[in-house]
Amino acid sequence: MSRIIACLGILALVVTGCKNQNEKEVSPVVAEVKTYEYFGDSIAMTEVLSKDAMFKKYQELKEGDTIKVQFETTIKEVCQKKGCWMNVDLGDSKDGFVRFTDYGFFAPMNAAGHDVVVDGKAFVTVVSIDELKHYAKDAGKTEQEIAAITEPKVTYAFTADGIAIAKDK
Repeated sequence: MSRIIACLGILALVVTGCKNQNEKEVSPVVAEVKTYEYFGDSIAMTEVLSKDAMFKKYQELKEGDTIKVQFETTIKEVCQKKGCWMNVDLGDSKDGFVRFTDYGFFAPMNAAGHDVVVDGKAFVTVVSIDELKHYAKDAGKTEQEIAAITEPKVTYAFTADGIAIAKDK
């Protein structure tokens, strides 16, 4: 009987010791898992850049350069006529302008504020005054805001083959 009690005591120490050891090895950080709603071509999310890394890539591009890339950011604004373009955050108070390949799909008009992964081609372009005014009108800007557009703008542009918008929790 004393052997059984001794074995149970040793077993209890081993179990307690292993439990404490395992607790020390478990990381308290849990990665956030997002679920997405997809538009356009399906996206295999591989090598998704952060918005900061994407901004650095844009700074290395010259007008006429194009790169195929994926990056994650936040949608700042969506075309309120039909969702045919969106402005996204690139950090450092800079925006990216995203259009969709051949107008083959559109973003939901209520997508502003959501995280998004865009997949497609990034390039730098100079947008004319007339085109800037057209986009401002589509965005619902006032006549006064539209009239204030007097210079072309260097734009960090993107043509998306597909986008994945994070669903709310």
